[in-house]
Amino acid sequence: MSYLLLYSSTDGQTKKIVLTIAEQLRTQGCQCDIRDLNTEKNLNLSAYNKVLVGASIRYGHFNKRLLRFATAYQNQLNTMKTAFFSVNLTARKEGKDTPATNAYTRKFLEKSPWSPTLISVFAGALCYPRYSWFDRTMIRLL
Repeated sequence: MSYLLLYSSTDGQTKKIVLTIAEQLRTQGCQCDIRDLNTEKNLNLSAYNKVLVGASIRYGHFNKRLLRFATAYQNQLNTMKTAFFSVNLTARKEGKDTPATNAYTRKFLEKSPWSPTLISVFAGALCYPRYSWFDRTMIRLL
C-alpha cells in the first residue's frame, strides 16, 4: 500500500504529526512519501493508493495553497481514499474538537470541492517561548 502524506505547517507541529503517522504506517509495511504542500508542485496522485493531507491554522486561516491543491486535484482526490486533518489551538476546547464543531475545518470543507473519506481535528502545540511578542499576544486573544 502506498501513501502520499502532504502537510502545510507553520511552526512544525503538523509536520511532526505527519511524520508520526508515516512511522506508524511504515511499521505496517506501507510505503509513504511525505511532501510539503506549500512547496510541492505537479504531484502525481495516481502513483498512490491513498492520500493524507494535514494542515495548520494561522491567525484563523489555512494556507491558501490548501484550497488551491484541493481545487486543482479534486477529480483525483474524490475518486481515491483520502484523509484530511486540521491542526489548531481551538481544537483543545471541548465542543470545538470535531470536524463538525471546529469552525476552521467546517468552513474549509464547505468551500472545498474535495470530500475527504476521513476527517479529523487535532489540537496544536502551544510553545510560547518560541513565539514572537506579536504571536504570543494574538494567541492570548483566542
